[in-house]
Amino acid sequence: MNAGTGDGDELFVDGSDRGRTDRVKAGRGAVTGGGTVMFSDAPGGGSGPVPAVPAPGHRPGGDPDAAGAAGARAASVPRARPAPRPGTDGVPAKSRKTGKERKAGQWAKVAQRIVPDDLQPDVLRVELTELGDAFRAYQRRPEPDLAVLAELHDRKARAFARWAEVTGDTSLQEEADRAAAAAQTTREMDANRHGVPVGEDGPLVERLLSRGQGVHARNVLEHVRVDSPLPEAEARLAVLMITLRAARAGTGNVTGQDLSGWLQGDAEQVLQALADVGWLLLPEDVTADDALMSRPEEPTQVTVPTLIPTQPRPFFFGKVTRARLSGWAQKVVGDRKLRKKKAGPATRLLALYTAAHSRPDGCLGGADEGGDGLALDTVASFCGLRPEDVAEHAGLLVAAGWLADGVDTAGERLRGRLAERVLPLSGLL
Repeated sequence: MNAGTGDGDELFVDGSDRGRTDRVKAGRGAVTGGGTVMFSDAPGGGSGPVPAVPAPGHRPGGDPDAAGAAGARAASVPRARPAPRPGTDGVPAKSRKTGKERKAGQWAKVAQRIVPDDLQPDVLRVELTELGDAFRAYQRRPEPDLAVLAELHDRKARAFARWAEVTGDTSLQEEADRAAAAAQTTREMDANRHGVPVGEDGPLVERLLSRGQGVHARNVLEHVRVDSPLPEAEARLAVLMITLRAARAGTGNVTGQDLSGWLQGDAEQVLQALADVGWLLLPEDVTADDALMSRPEEPTQVTVPTLIPTQPRPFFFGKVTRARLSGWAQKVVGDRKLRKKKAGPATRLLALYTAAHSRPDGCLGGADEGGDGLALDTVASFCGLRPEDVAEHAGLLVAAGWLADGVDTAGERLRGRLAERVLPLSGLL
């Protein structure tokens, strides 16, 4: 071990012959241990031995045994180790962030790989660093978002391909290829979750309902078909729309604008009829006419006893799905072209049924029906029509641009497909 004096008469101890690792003010401390200290500025310019300084507390002429014990204790204290030179601990010299940016001993990483701080170009180094942070932030999300994850995989594929090009490391290119495959798989998973067909250029149609929500929609429609308290189309439409409002709690808010939009001039009579048969309960001292006068800021809260949670319930879904189904039905019933054609309740019910029972390509009927349209008697039962009257209302839907040309009802089946503009409302059979 070498020692010497620095600027300002400071004494330094060099533990590696390459740099200063500790400083002791002259006259303020001592170097102890079992060896000698060499001073480079010894008299004569040479290096000569200097006796070790006695341990603190030793007095000349004192007890030699006590002095020996003190020296042994001093010798047993581990000597300070020199700090590793940059690069000697396997970490690139510039890879350690300091200050508030990163804790001591940490460095930028992505996919379990260290990002060297001297990586060029700088834009690549920054992208890799930010990408690692983005993946870690995604892992902390309370809910997964596959669309976001797919984009992260895309970024990773591009960044690692560039990294491989810069460094010539084939393993980086392999990682880039895996990231590209992961992006595609994740995107397909997200599309399947939402029922969105994916083409070469990405999603073809943005759907309002997912496949699971489409199943719930069909369950609600079947419940209305079988259990509607009144057979007429006007009542069935009101029952469907109010059921979707009250599906979770048994109660729901309606306004006069809602009722008039669904039923036009028949709203008061239909609402009163549903109340008279006990399917619907209005608040105390509120009449059907009062409900028609209610405004959005003060809606009327109606109760459907069969949907109250304490009763056996026909279906179960969360509040997000309830809101999505209600919004879907409202979009169908309030379709601009249907309103322009003055479509009545039966025609609007047929629009709802065909949308809910169509495949992603818009064709009516699912695999359980052989993909050959819909059973005409079931369609008629839901819409409050006779089977022979369905064709007339299907023609009105063609005129309104809801169904494409080529609809037919031969063989007791309703065959056809949704118009392209209606595909976002498909129930995704």
